[in-house]
Amino acid sequence: MDATALESEAQAAIAAARDADALEELRLHYLGRKSDLKLALRQVRDRETGIALNAARTAIEAALADREAELAAAAREEQEPFDPTLPGEQLHRGSLHLITQLRRRIEDIFLGMGYEVYDGREVETVWHNFDALNQPEAHPSRDPRDTFYLDAETLLRTHTSPSQIRAMQGQEPPVYLVSLGRTYRRDPLDATHTPVFHQVEGLAVDRGITLADLRGTIELFTSAIFGPRDVRMRTSFFPFTEPSVEFDITCYLCDGSGCPVCKHSGWIEMGGAGVVDPNVFEAVGYDPEEWQGFAFGLGIDRIAFLRHGLPDLRLFWENDLRMVRQF
Repeated sequence: MDATALESEAQAAIAAARDADALEELRLHYLGRKSDLKLALRQVRDRETGIALNAARTAIEAALADREAELAAAAREEQEPFDPTLPGEQLHRGSLHLITQLRRRIEDIFLGMGYEVYDGREVETVWHNFDALNQPEAHPSRDPRDTFYLDAETLLRTHTSPSQIRAMQGQEPPVYLVSLGRTYRRDPLDATHTPVFHQVEGLAVDRGITLADLRGTIELFTSAIFGPRDVRMRTSFFPFTEPSVEFDITCYLCDGSGCPVCKHSGWIEMGGAGVVDPNVFEAVGYDPEEWQGFAFGLGIDRIAFLRHGLPDLRLFWENDLRMVRQF
């Protein structure tokens, strides 16, 4: 085989190639496994012929690479010029879930008031969830139809209040903490109830604490979440606080004049609270004669539900992007 003639033929054909497909055909014709050049290389018996054929192969490969670059450059030139002032392609960015956003907002509010954030346990003992919180043995919340029991002594917490028991067991007063997280109850799944929901538990223990301190804390918190609001306290009963209260705020939608959201009362119920019962202090080894405190519990889902005027709590679990992307 005349290596020089083959090289000249190949270079002329490569220079005449008009597109990538034609160039690929020439690559296979001159350098493929069954090409004349490859067959000749397999039959080489002397050094001079091998050198000549390898030189021809190298030259053809270089010609193919050069022509490929020329064709690519020509294709780029034929494209429309790039305008850097045009807006780019809009990409959908992910975001935190509304409940997570609100949870972090609540944490920031209480951190700013000097509280610490305490991470409690979702799987709790009956003692921490009920007994230490002064819950009577016959209380309906202990019924297996209301509570998820794992065994006789273990359950999924029904509220975040066990966190205050563990926190007080682990440190001496004064104590100022909030604990946020999931809680579990055997509630039906409907527009206003879910079996898994989120709560924030607040606890303050110090000398000389009164209901006035509780009211001031609630007013500061609700104003940070909803804007300036009036707060109303109503007497109530909870086993772990005495006295106990429930607190309402003026409706954020009608500003207290009455609307369907507040059932035309002008008030929206927010949660329960009260002065820590002496029996709870005794359960954790605090002297109720020396220390006083208040505790409160709020539903984070309910706060989000009210703050954004959502019609159904199940929206938080459906992960419908049409709803999620609004926040």
